[in-house]
Amino acid sequence: MTRIGVLSDTHGLLDKRVFEHFKDVDEIWHAGDIGSDTVLHRLREFKPTRAVFGNMDGGEVRYSLSEFYRFRVEDVNVLMTHIGGYPGHYNPWLIPWFRKSLEAKQQMLHDQLSNANCQISNDKCQISILNSQFSNDTIDLFVCGHSHILKVQYDNTYKFLTMNPGAAGKQGWQPCQTLLRFTIDGSKIDNLEVIELER
Repeated sequence: MTRIGVLSDTHGLLDKRVFEHFKDVDEIWHAGDIGSDTVLHRLREFKPTRAVFGNMDGGEVRYSLSEFYRFRVEDVNVLMTHIGGYPGHYNPWLIPWFRKSLEAKQQMLHDQLSNANCQISNDKCQISILNSQFSNDTIDLFVCGHSHILKVQYDNTYKFLTMNPGAAGKQGWQPCQTLLRFTIDGSKIDNLEVIELER
């Protein structure tokens, strides 16, 4: 099991309460608009940190990170970027990636069913999947920031979970700073917690 802490839009402010709430996580993900290389360095000194740059990031932050980050934690394929949107309202340049992910998942399901070994016993059909394969094209979890609006929603069209942790900084109109914390256990995303920090 891997414990994850997610934040975004710090805009140069790393609230000390982040360290308290993320003290037991195994890694931290930052979805952009970090605001300064100091914030990034402090996070990385505290815990292993994955991050992307945001539209407001410049200098060392922008040059040391990428706009898109694809990675795998246990059996979960993750795509992280700063400006992403949410189900039904994505930025158009992400749609080809999402379609490719859906096609890969459909192909994997087809292959699994084609290779299934069905054994009849006691009037029940037990199916064991043979040669199940992992595809690098699939997305199981999409993480973004930018909006300063915390939103976790399953996308029924493209078949993945979307997460936006809101804003962990104080720049913007949001009434409180927000963080997300959850676990990944194999292919299971579980124990999701919303953390609100009063301004």
